[in-house]
Amino acid sequence: MERGAIDVADLAGPFDLQATVESGQSYLWNRADGGTYEDLHAHGGDAWYETIVDPIPGVVDERVPVRVRQEGGVHDGTLHWESSADAVPLLTHLFRLDDDLDAILGSTPDLPLLERAYEAYEGMRLTRDPVFPCLISFICSAQMRVARIHGMQRRLRETYGDALALDGEEYRAFPTPEQLASRTEAELRDLSLGYRAPYVQRTAEMIASGEAHPREAAGLPYEEARESLTRFVGVGDKVADCVLLFSLGFLEAVPLDTWIRTTIEEYYPDCERGNYAETSRAIRERFGGEFAGYAQTYVFYHLRAGGE
Repeated sequence: MERGAIDVADLAGPFDLQATVESGQSYLWNRADGGTYEDLHAHGGDAWYETIVDPIPGVVDERVPVRVRQEGGVHDGTLHWESSADAVPLLTHLFRLDDDLDAILGSTPDLPLLERAYEAYEGMRLTRDPVFPCLISFICSAQMRVARIHGMQRRLRETYGDALALDGEEYRAFPTPEQLASRTEAELRDLSLGYRAPYVQRTAEMIASGEAHPREAAGLPYEEARESLTRFVGVGDKVADCVLLFSLGFLEAVPLDTWIRTTIEEYYPDCERGNYAETSRAIRERFGGEFAGYAQTYVFYHLRAGGE
C-alpha cells in the first residue's frame, strides 16, 4: 500500500473534499463512518472517503482502491491518501484539482445567487468520475433523493462488484457492463432499482456487446454529445447532461433538474423557453457559457441544502 499527501495550498484555488463528494455529483464514494449523504449541508469535514476507481483512459489502466481524507481548511489543508498505486494523478483527475477554481468562478457572471452559493460552499469542485458508473448512477437518479441514489449504487457494488483489498480491508468495485448485463430485471429490482432496473440492464448490455459506449460522446460538440448519450435506455437530456458534466468534462453543461428549473422559475424566468434544448441554452448563457456547469452545481447544492 502507498500513502501520500497533497497540499491544498499548492492548488490553484481552494478545495473542499466533503462538499465535492457529497454535493450530488458522485455516488461512487463511501464515507468510512457510514454517513455519506446524511447531511444536506455537508462541507468542511475530515472523514475518510473510500472507493475503487475503474480504469480511466490516460489516467489509470486498472482498478485502483483509494482512501482519502482532508485535514485542515479549504485553502491550507492537506489531502491524505492511501491506495494501491500513486493516487496523486488519480485524485487530480477525479476532483479536478488541476482546475484554476478562482479563475473559473471569477469568469462567471456577477449574479447575487451565484455569489451566495460560492460563499456557502467555498472549495467545491466538479467531479470527473469513470463514465460507466456515472452513467448508471444517473439512470438511477430519476425521482430520487441523493441518499437513495447512493444506496442503489452501494448495493450494486456489494452484490455484483469484484472484491479488492487495501491494507487488509475489502472493498467492492462497481460492476462491469458485462456483470450488470448478465443480471435479470427481477434481480435488479430486488436491489430497489424499481422501474429503472430494465434501463440499467439494457444500457449495460449495449455497452458490453459493443453496440455503443458513452465515451464516444467525449469527442463530439456539446449538444451532439448530449444527443449521443440519449441512445442509452433510460437516458434523457437531463441524465445525459449529468454524465457530460460529471464525467466527460463538458463544463458548459447545465442539467435541468428540479432545483435548476425552480431556479429558472424564481430567479431567471426569461430563460424558460418551453423545451429542454432552448431552456438549457438560455440558462447556460445566463450562467456564463463556458463554465456554466460549475455555476449550476453550486446553485443546485446551495438551494437543495436550504439556501436562497
